[in-house]
Amino acid sequence: MMQKRRKTDLDQAVVNVWKRELGQLSTRNFAHRLAASEDLVLRLEIHKKLEKHDGCVNTLSFNAGGDVLVSGSDDLRVILWDWETGRVKLSFNSGHRNNVFQATFMPISDDRTIVTCAADGEIRQAQILEGGEVKTVLLGKHEDSRVHKLAIEPGNPHILYSCGEDGVVQHFDLRTRSATKLFTCRSVNDSRSYRPYVHQPYVHLNAIAIDRRNPNLFAVGGMDEFARLYDIRKYKWDGSSDFGQPADYFCPQHLIGNGDTGITGLSFSDQRENTAQVYKGHRNYETVKGVNFFGPRCEYVSSGSDCGRIFIWKKRSGKLIRVMEADRDVVNCTEPHPHTMALASSGIESDIKIWTPKGY
Repeated sequence: MMQKRRKTDLDQAVVNVWKRELGQLSTRNFAHRLAASEDLVLRLEIHKKLEKHDGCVNTLSFNAGGDVLVSGSDDLRVILWDWETGRVKLSFNSGHRNNVFQATFMPISDDRTIVTCAADGEIRQAQILEGGEVKTVLLGKHEDSRVHKLAIEPGNPHILYSCGEDGVVQHFDLRTRSATKLFTCRSVNDSRSYRPYVHQPYVHLNAIAIDRRNPNLFAVGGMDEFARLYDIRKYKWDGSSDFGQPADYFCPQHLIGNGDTGITGLSFSDQRENTAQVYKGHRNYETVKGVNFFGPRCEYVSSGSDCGRIFIWKKRSGKLIRVMEADRDVVNCTEPHPHTMALASSGIESDIKIWTPKGY
């Protein structure tokens, strides 16, 4: 679905060129404004389909350089792609026994260390050796619980977190391959909550994210209306304190008192801001959907939907500016490229779609 470009977008682009020529706009800021242009969002179309998996593709992640995309699937395989050419660089068995829910590169590892989690409750490390051989090891497990998400500490090649449907949050250090149970997420004792505190022994967790601007902070979300914020500096590694109480928690106004809702995706903006915004339009009933900021300065928000479409909103205004047909059934992942206005998406179909602006 291609929306008509507005004249104001073109006018602003001309103004930006004029300001750059007059020296009123630095080359860096000009590049940022160009990369964040709404015109580019409206030009997004399918550039290439990556086809190799034999099952739903549940996870996508670019490496830091942006030239390699890693994917994981119900077929239990992890694939590394040269996404621009569509070529498979490496494909290996994850070692999991059920659907792979996340696969991502560890930072500063020369793209040789990948961590995964899955419906079997396991967190695993895959190490790519010389010659392309892959060794996978078990890092930890959530008992009788699916693990949907991992959070990687930015710039740290050793530290990651996991959250599971058992309500447990774990901390991992790859140097020792040790797992530390931090806490079990309990219901928020808040008068706004529809769910009485005493009736919920723990909250099934779907999402965890670390604040890139302050990696001491991480947030979790699950099957209630509250996102909880924690500060790892408050954890006593000798287990002498109760770390389970969040430093803060948040509930969107429209979810207050809604006992049938839950949080399936969390993401921190790279920009420091406190403005609350609601993004409406998509449907989410069938599977756990991710949400991501999109653009060089997080100018947009993207998410998949049960209707098979990708939705893109303006972050500040909450205005829906783009809806794209992406899957016959459900879109689970929308993964932004780290440097350019490109997007990878996947869902119930077994392929991966790469979206780039037409004509650029």
